[in-house]
Amino acid sequence: MWFNVGKIVNTHGLNGEVRVISITDFKEERFKIGSILYLFITEQSKPIELVVKSHRIHKNFDLLTFEGYTNINEVEKWKNGILKVSKEQLGKLDEGEFYFHEIVGCQVLTTSNELVGVVKEILTPGANDVWVVKGEKGKEYLIPYIEPIVKHINVQEKRIIIEPMEGLLS
Repeated sequence: MWFNVGKIVNTHGLNGEVRVISITDFKEERFKIGSILYLFITEQSKPIELVVKSHRIHKNFDLLTFEGYTNINEVEKWKNGILKVSKEQLGKLDEGEFYFHEIVGCQVLTTSNELVGVVKEILTPGANDVWVVKGEKGKEYLIPYIEPIVKHINVQEKRIIIEPMEGLLS
């Protein structure tokens, strides 16, 4: 089983650096020097194993280079490729920490047992994550993952209980 951690959207410069949109919960861990990532591109039946050589942030993108790839011509064909890790690479989390794939798809209910919707994606704009919850009539709610709001998470039952603050669900 594979888990997405980023999408290569372009090259950057001439020395084999690629521009990545991160879709991982722990990019400091995933993109650290020496980490192994697997690149899936449509033209290839098997993933390419890559070892992170460098990582830096530039204009909301993660810029990565990989060992053995030092030229734009070698990485140009990776555009739109998806970087993944295997299930074995996930590791154990501390209590109260969850992987994105455990939260996405969970049903969100209020403490008064009203259905809000289902978590469709997770945004990471800054200090805390924000869950995009799609309601029954297609309305989207942005739920910050903070202690005063998120009261209980059960990833086995795919259920999250929240205490909405004033104006959160309007």
